[in-house]
Amino acid sequence: MIQKGLIAAVAMLTCSVVWAQDDLLDGGLLEGDLLEASSEQDDDALLGDDSLLEGDDLLGGSDDLLGDSGGLLDGDSDLLSGEPPAAAEADTTDVAKTEPESDELTPDQIHRLLFEEEEYPSANTCGTCHPVQFEQWAVSQHAYAQISPVYMAMQRTINAQTSSTNGDFCIRCHTQIGMNKGESPFISNLDRHPASSEGITCVVCHRLSQPYGKVSGRVALETGDLTAPVYGPTDGQVLQATIDGSGGTLTPDPDKSGRKIHGGVRTFEYIGESGFCGVCHDVNLFNGFRLEEAFSDYKQSPAAAEGTSCQDCHMGTVQGKVSDYAYGPAAMIGSKPTPDRKLTNHFFAGPDYSIVHPGIFPHNIEATKLATPRDWLKFDHEAGWGTDAFEDSAPDDYEFPERWRAIDDRYDARAIIDEQFERLEWARTKRLEVLRNGFGLSEVSVTRQTDRQLKFELDVKNIMNGHSVPTGFDAERVIWLYVAVKDADGKILMESGDLDPNGDVRDSHSIYVHNGELPLDTQLFNMQSKFITRNVRGGEREQVLTVNYSVDPLPFIRPSTSSTILTGQPAGARKHRHVLSPGAKRTATYRSELNGNGPYTVTAELKAAMVPVNLVAEIQHVGFDYGMSPRDVADGVVAGHMVIWERKLEVGGATVAQAGHE
Repeated sequence: MIQKGLIAAVAMLTCSVVWAQDDLLDGGLLEGDLLEASSEQDDDALLGDDSLLEGDDLLGGSDDLLGDSGGLLDGDSDLLSGEPPAAAEADTTDVAKTEPESDELTPDQIHRLLFEEEEYPSANTCGTCHPVQFEQWAVSQHAYAQISPVYMAMQRTINAQTSSTNGDFCIRCHTQIGMNKGESPFISNLDRHPASSEGITCVVCHRLSQPYGKVSGRVALETGDLTAPVYGPTDGQVLQATIDGSGGTLTPDPDKSGRKIHGGVRTFEYIGESGFCGVCHDVNLFNGFRLEEAFSDYKQSPAAAEGTSCQDCHMGTVQGKVSDYAYGPAAMIGSKPTPDRKLTNHFFAGPDYSIVHPGIFPHNIEATKLATPRDWLKFDHEAGWGTDAFEDSAPDDYEFPERWRAIDDRYDARAIIDEQFERLEWARTKRLEVLRNGFGLSEVSVTRQTDRQLKFELDVKNIMNGHSVPTGFDAERVIWLYVAVKDADGKILMESGDLDPNGDVRDSHSIYVHNGELPLDTQLFNMQSKFITRNVRGGEREQVLTVNYSVDPLPFIRPSTSSTILTGQPAGARKHRHVLSPGAKRTATYRSELNGNGPYTVTAELKAAMVPVNLVAEIQHVGFDYGMSPRDVADGVVAGHMVIWERKLEVGGATVAQAGHE
């Protein structure tokens, strides 16, 4: 009991192996259903019988390679709160060697936890006085940036393919704290410093004092505990007045008794400028390849010319367009609010969505108090644990993990899980809001109709003026049209934008299309940009990742042999962009054969996915964090697909009836 009480107190205080692999589009190792579960494995097996290790399926069985301990690549409205993963040493100590076999903490680990926040306070601590900002952030894209198992596997894959010469290039934008602490890019999030696993957490923006500009996330954060100064758009007059009026109950002195508070707020005007966002939202690779261009897009946009900032569109009351800001107290010191002022929104809606266990994300302080992340992964919410229906019918000999043997704990966990799903649903509505403020879809227009054929078209438009859509990592953002024509009996006469069994559209990256099991979707409208890489022996090919494919080994990232200033693009790779610049539109045209059984219904849906499932296939070999299988990840990606806009058209004889649906 003493041990558990101390752990709870600490929680409140802190409040290479490289496999050769065939390209998937070059014959490939994977035939048939890429994500089909193996009948001989307890877990999912993308590689199935074609595994490189012949029977030792890299991702099969009950122990994921990168499971809970890091695995193969192990290196040395109230919206929300958060549970940081277990802390990791900042040096090269092998975490697996220092971690006890049981859930008990060693005295050394307890001591370390007590001082975790000497350098970087957790968002949980900030949320004590800043609940509104914390609740918005805790379910945000920034809070998910480091947690994402897709991103983690992708950066591990790129490092595996480049003999780790890619280093921290990707991860330093996703966990500035982790890279400032010298953490390995390969370890599991469950073994990172608590604030490191929080991704773009509070101190990443509010302990930054230098205007770095476009540096792809390479920033030096100022260290210090809660009482160290923070940086923001205003000065510290309100803070000092609050301290002076507290009668000594608030103190910025870490050595004095009383409630601890920041030692000062220093004005950092750069935090309110668009250039501040460009630190991470423009990404240029070593060879000059422009991977992400959101900030560059913005700088050339009408919005920039008008003086509209990134913050004006993404930190107001409406996601994705210029709107009013909220107004209220910036902090609650105990039960006393600070004076009302302009409040910025810290949610930052985007195309990503969580696919991990809801006990881990959104960040939740109550979840932190109840269980560790590893224990949350053992809580089977899908089986109904903690519900009356399950608990009343569960047999007496039902075996629960040790942490969840008490029925009261299961009911407490269920209450948290239910709240988490409510928060995730709120985030989904805001994601739809930002997408609808970026993309427009016209009505369906018939261009030719006969007894036996129908031709029609519709326009996809960029209806905002701040940057292209999609933006950011546009080579992995799938924005496409699903279109179907049905006769009077509901028979499908034409379909485009439908998914193969893996969850991919039927383009050249679909394994089913590649293997000849499904036809190529020749009418597909897809705004996903594509990577084109050049081989060492000449020729180009379209690839899922930007690492060049060659018949010769390329064990490291090589510098460009010619100046990109002269050529305008790196010699080894380029990107075929399919994005729409501000105000632009693109027309999608379709044709369908008719069977004489009218009237006919045309349905068109503009849809969005955070990544294609073929990316999951490309990065599967290094494993996924939290013990997730490729099937788990793929199912989560497909489950998050969203319909942005829907249009319907009924065609019958000489009459055409339009119907628009939201």
